[in-house]
Amino acid sequence: MHTPRSESVLRVGFLAPMPSELRPLIREASLRSEGLRNSRVYRGRVANAMVVATTTGIGTRAAAQAAEHLLDAEPVDHLIVVGIAGGVGPSVAIGDLVVPELVIDGASGETYRPAALTGLPARGFLQTSDEFVAEPDRVARLVARGVIAVDMETASIAAVCVRRSCLWSVVRAISDRAGELPIDILGLVKPDGSPNLRAAAHYILTHPGRLPTLITLARDSGRAARAAATAALCACEQL
Repeated sequence: MHTPRSESVLRVGFLAPMPSELRPLIREASLRSEGLRNSRVYRGRVANAMVVATTTGIGTRAAAQAAEHLLDAEPVDHLIVVGIAGGVGPSVAIGDLVVPELVIDGASGETYRPAALTGLPARGFLQTSDEFVAEPDRVARLVARGVIAVDMETASIAAVCVRRSCLWSVVRAISDRAGELPIDILGLVKPDGSPNLRAAAHYILTHPGRLPTLITLARDSGRAARAAATAALCACEQL
């Protein structure tokens, strides 16, 4: 269970969906690895905070379970979701940070307000859903609602944190644009977020014309993951 911190030590948890999203944070903060419930957890110190970081896997259910497991195992005072997101509308570009004013659960309509982070002004809404947003009319409805980014995890993590009275925030960066990627690319990663190399090889063989798209996505995703990690660590230093 979540327990109050001592007056002298701040304990910050980081959750990222995929290993590729967590890796830049691990490197930049020089975190060390150990096991936690059949996954990998990384520990270290950032300024005055003791840090623990791990992955959730992809999707709302996996994200909620990972948040529960982390808060069961660790006395976390502030949980920060970090990683990439799909951009929605003209106000965001590839590589832009997204620190939303509000997070929306796309399935239930529930909304969650993140804790503010020093140096990262909040703007726009982030919507979470297990559905891959591809249709232009759905993208248009999101824009009209004030949504600037979509992901598959944050609202579920927020719900766990709210129920367990743990402060939470989110720092994402745009890796691609909603509606511009083929939906079948979801099969190129495993549920835990690691690459499915066999599926990727088959995909390239059967869709050779999409190879440039995959190369661009990999480049932009790496750029976004690094931007999100750097910003999240800078914010952690200010807590």
